Amino acid sequence: MNLLYLRLRQLLEDQLGNFLLVRKRIQVLIALTFIFMAIFVGKVIWVQVITAESIRTWAVNEMENVATLQAPRGTITDVNGVALAKSVNAINIVIDQSAISNPAFTAKFTSPILGMPVSELQELYTGELKWKLIYRNAKPAVWSALKTAIAEHNSSLEPKEFDQRITAFYPERAYIREYPSGSLVASLIGFVNQEGKGATGLESSMNSIITGTDGKYSYANGYGAEIPGSQSEIISAKAGTSIRLTIDRDIQWVASKAIADAVKSANASSGTVIVMDPKTGAILAHATAPTFDLNNRDNVSLAKMRNPSVQDVFEPGSTGKIMTVAAAIEENKVTPTTVFTVPDVIKRGGSKFHDHKNHADWRLTTSGILAVSSNTGTIMIGEKLSNNQLHDYLSKFGIGESTGSGLPGESRGILRPVSDWSGTSAPTISFGQGYSVTAMQATSVFATIANNGVRVSPTVIAGTNEANGNFTPAKPRTTVRVVSAETATKVRLMMESVVSSNGTAPSAAIPGYRVAGKTATAQRYNDICGCYSGFTASFIGFAPSDAPRYVISVTIQDPKGMHWGGYLGGPVFKKVMSFVLESKRIPPTGTKIVPVALDEKQLKKAIAKAKAKEKTNSASGRL
Repeated sequence: MNLLYLRLRQLLEDQLGNFLLVRKRIQVLIALTFIFMAIFVGKVIWVQVITAESIRTWAVNEMENVATLQAPRGTITDVNGVALAKSVNAINIVIDQSAISNPAFTAKFTSPILGMPVSELQELYTGELKWKLIYRNAKPAVWSALKTAIAEHNSSLEPKEFDQRITAFYPERAYIREYPSGSLVASLIGFVNQEGKGATGLESSMNSIITGTDGKYSYANGYGAEIPGSQSEIISAKAGTSIRLTIDRDIQWVASKAIADAVKSANASSGTVIVMDPKTGAILAHATAPTFDLNNRDNVSLAKMRNPSVQDVFEPGSTGKIMTVAAAIEENKVTPTTVFTVPDVIKRGGSKFHDHKNHADWRLTTSGILAVSSNTGTIMIGEKLSNNQLHDYLSKFGIGESTGSGLPGESRGILRPVSDWSGTSAPTISFGQGYSVTAMQATSVFATIANNGVRVSPTVIAGTNEANGNFTPAKPRTTVRVVSAETATKVRLMMESVVSSNGTAPSAAIPGYRVAGKTATAQRYNDICGCYSGFTASFIGFAPSDAPRYVISVTIQDPKGMHWGGYLGGPVFKKVMSFVLESKRIPPTGTKIVPVALDEKQLKKAIAKAKAKEKTNSASGRL
């Protein structure tokens, strides 16, 4: 009985234990089920709610190709809106190296189409890069020819030759820079490099404004090419700001032709012509010779890419005498009719200075000294000023500082402080040697006299055009009063004698118009030998001289043979200024030239004539 009881009890206990074990297992299972369901629900929420957008983007990126949507650079135009630099449609050809199974064959096949060596292409095609640029800024015709050739090749293959297909070539939208005027304004406009960034000229200095903001677009890929109609813009590209210049293309063409002919005729190394509005500082023409074609720069030297009007410096020679004369008049040291005894040789600081030709002592007025461009006479005028006064006036005219044109690489010129002057510095500086200027600085000096003594910083920028067409004019230029209007008027009258039959530049005279100017034939300083070799021939003038509208400077460097500024520069000035006056419809003022006594004899006659007239008028008054 006891044994039976014990066995029954044991059986019950075993059954209970099994029950408890099962129950425990069921509980664990239920718990695990709840945990799994919680994880699943959480994942669903995470995928569908929290990370839905990122997953969608990932899916798009996996299924579609995303490419850069290059923004076009802003257009550079002349003052009338004629394009001088513009962006046109092009294509960047890229490849997927990992998808090219036979680089050697592919290179041989594509070489004649792309115009690139087989060896270079084979190297580009070899690798595992998913994106590799092989041809930048291809014309659409190049990509079309490549695409057609690949398609024809692939379609000619048998099914068993599937592995010989050529794929993995992709187009990216791009722009190429074109210069419709070619060499017309090359040194000023400049060009962009292979990366599409401004490398020289205004393309460089205005790069941050001209450059647009790139966008992005997606496209479906089908057998190594964009599927037409699959493109979808993701981020819009924003075109760069366009620049309107003050340059007038027609005037630029005339100036370019004139200086090119003059440089060739004189067998000179280079030349420049600058046309400027003295009241606004606007540059209407900026011509250099020799020049180069902006669309074909493969064999162009770096020297030709320079902008000589602001980068090259030279001693101005006799055109600098204008500043000496203006300063002496402004300081009441001389008048246009002050008479000087002018020798052909003058000794200063242990050195002898010669006039441009041998002569007996001349009795010349200040006007006469300027008209015949006497070096010794100008030294005597300069000696009426202290060294500090002479230096200060040259500084006020802008010598030794930037013109403010904003053109890249602009030189400040060279003007040493008075503390560095020697005993011969003041004499040489008086007649235009011992300091250096740029062609732009020299033009600005004459523009100051033309503008009644006020210097206006030159500019080639008229304003900017946004993509929406809104035009924003450039800010007014900075101005500096250099000499009084009275002094400027006197100097202008004196400069008219330079263009007369008694002056050094009768070749610059324009029938019907009053013209004022100054010639210069300066020795060129050679840094290599530390000596003077060759010449700089120049003429700078303005018209109409009694109401100046335009200033034109002509500079010819290192002419061979005849090298006089009046002979070489005068005709170029006349040709360009005549066209400017005609194209801008500037009529003659109709006023008569006021004769200025050039020597003591003429002065005495003028005084006697004035007295006689005064006597006659007095007698008439008494009657």
